[in-house]
Amino acid sequence: MVLDRLENSGLYEGLGPRLRAAFEFLRGTDLAAAAPGTHEIRGKEIFAIVADYVTKPRAEAAWEAHRKYIDVQYVVRGTELIGHAHIGRLIAGPYNEEKEYLPLTGEGDMLTFPAGSFAVLWPADAHMPGVASGEPAPVRKVVVKVAV
Repeated sequence: MVLDRLENSGLYEGLGPRLRAAFEFLRGTDLAAAAPGTHEIRGKEIFAIVADYVTKPRAEAAWEAHRKYIDVQYVVRGTELIGHAHIGRLIAGPYNEEKEYLPLTGEGDMLTFPAGSFAVLWPADAHMPGVASGEPAPVRKVVVKVAV
């Protein structure tokens, strides 16, 4: 997992051309004005999901991981907590191939994820997104899905 500020994203572009394209999209798009929903970057290879939601208490959040995509999550507005754990520390449920979603249970670390921050989450990075930092509050987040 990488957790950093978008202005530092150029440091990570050497990780591959697909991640470079994800960061170029995040830096070059007016994400505050972007319509919620899916935005194609390179077909199913790279696409972004813009979402507005209210964070939830940790007790209502769930661990997840993905096998076919790296997540580049970027908080446009608001602050949330994001859980992180290596999938080897958690217990996996049944993988849903259609939704590209692996549910997990167990314990991990919670990190503060404020506006302007991004996280790169590889398939081995279980994560628990959308957790309230204090009281539930509105957040706008963009998740760029990058094919492995």
